[in-house]
Amino acid sequence: MRLSGRACCLLITLVTGMAQAAPFTPASDREVIETLRDRPLSDEEKNWRVLRAQARRHPQDADVATRMARQAIEISRRDGDPRWMGQAQGALQAWWTQPAPPTGVRLLRATILQNQHDFAPALRDLDAVVRQDPANAQAWLTRASVLQVLGRYDEARTACEALPRIGAPWHGQACLLELSSLQGQGERAMAALQALRRQAPPALHPWLSLIQAELSERLDRPAEADSLYQQLLLTAPDAYTEGAYADFLLDQGRPAEVIERLGKQQRNDGLLLRLALAYAQTKDARLDATVQALRARFNAAHERGDAVHRREEARFTLWLLHRPEAAMKLAKANWAVQKEPADARILLEAARAAQQEGMAGPVRDFMSRSGWSDHRLDTLK
Repeated sequence: MRLSGRACCLLITLVTGMAQAAPFTPASDREVIETLRDRPLSDEEKNWRVLRAQARRHPQDADVATRMARQAIEISRRDGDPRWMGQAQGALQAWWTQPAPPTGVRLLRATILQNQHDFAPALRDLDAVVRQDPANAQAWLTRASVLQVLGRYDEARTACEALPRIGAPWHGQACLLELSSLQGQGERAMAALQALRRQAPPALHPWLSLIQAELSERLDRPAEADSLYQQLLLTAPDAYTEGAYADFLLDQGRPAEVIERLGKQQRNDGLLLRLALAYAQTKDARLDATVQALRARFNAAHERGDAVHRREEARFTLWLLHRPEAAMKLAKANWAVQKEPADARILLEAARAAQQEGMAGPVRDFMSRSGWSDHRLDTLK
């Protein structure tokens, strides 16, 4: 989770107060005081330091700021460390509250807002970008993604259809096929995705493979999903795919593999939740400490008014705290904001556990209207 402003100030206070503090004495020889770098800087780290130095010298240079923000976003997506998304926002701070910042800044601001689940302001920025720069493929693709998450499929389709017209036919086809897969055309979409993957440039293969992996789960093809996820995590690992694969492994009754994969990836709240769920399935002694760590993170999010993790908190509350009514309220609030299969699933599960299945009526209505087909939801409908 992101540090709140109050937490940042507290850290500053602690640092500036060190000179007057009493000397620290370790309790034992085994206590770790500091972990020193045991390897040289990577090219990525060197580039980051160069950009950061340039940004300090030229705080109003939008080009430097956007390059810095873009790199931070890429690292955050890959490593799952939310602090990098904070670095991205910090890089754009000079323009963050401006109503009409430069187009490049505005696109990245929309990306960060999307990550924070601030979908309405993200869409306002994206709409402004495509008005100013109608050939901006990234803006159209991000707009389609946001609208898909919101369950506004007709509008998302319009954004997808803009891509071939501006010279991004591969992206446009993938975008449309992912939408079709969510609207009752899973088998046809899978066949088309397989054909597209054979033709599309290699740079698009990870995205296509992820769409196929998630669709394979919905179509109840576990062997196919497993293969796709494993290949993806070998060739193009990122935190989102790691979390999706962990969910798949938990559904398949393979929690030991989740523990092996995620034991050292505990900065990301979503991955820590999956690790805790795996501990619960295996009755691991580390479960209690992990539950307490998650509880502290969710409480901190509440204090700063952060509602990004409602879906994760609903899962935490249902399966680890065993409070179905509270989980149902969280899942219902989450469903009001976003409408993906995982959002439907937790609301259906929580409503059933709370013996209030009527509370999941909006989910069933949406699924019926949209034509969703997902074997994981069949027994919950």
